[in-house]
Amino acid sequence: MNVLLHPTYFPSIATFVAVAKAENIVMETQDNYQKQTYRNRCYIYAANGKLQLSVPVNFSQKNRQKYSEVTIANNYNWQDNHFKSLESAYRTSPFYEFYIDELQPLFTETFNSILDFNLKCFETICECLQLETNISKTEVFEKNPTNLKDLRNLVNAKKETILPLEPYTQVFDTKHGYINNLSILDLLFNEGPNTISYLTAQNIF
Repeated sequence: MNVLLHPTYFPSIATFVAVAKAENIVMETQDNYQKQTYRNRCYIYAANGKLQLSVPVNFSQKNRQKYSEVTIANNYNWQDNHFKSLESAYRTSPFYEFYIDELQPLFTETFNSILDFNLKCFETICECLQLETNISKTEVFEKNPTNLKDLRNLVNAKKETILPLEPYTQVFDTKHGYINNLSILDLLFNEGPNTISYLTAQNIF
């Protein structure tokens, strides 16, 4: 399966189901930026339930702007806040200590482009999973691409139609129950080396 995806901030589990099963991954880099999407947000499972982490960006909808041109608003202390949120949510999870050192540079280094940052997040998660991927980038935008399974709709945070994923143990599920399709970080911290087996066992596409 050859899939076309948007690079997003710590992608959803559904996105990584596609990644784990794909032979080749093509990242959409020629589209226009849109708000209310996973391009600059992800969801984790915190003590009070589902928590949104948003990367602040410099963007105006008045004029169309390419995704590749959108910059991160680094005048906000967002990296430290996100890291503390992850620590609070997952420090008691089985595999937090196993992976956090690999992830920490993403919250200490300065990134200017949200697209480049998301690609780095994706690369880092693949390294954590020891998942070898064949990745390329689009050179032009195609509304109806050929020879690719178009999964760019997975970027839509407000219009999800994802079938339920198989439940797994989550840190706070005794308080709030199972929460479906969070960031891949939730699965990684809770399932660790079993993450790949979990992803390949899902049938949602």
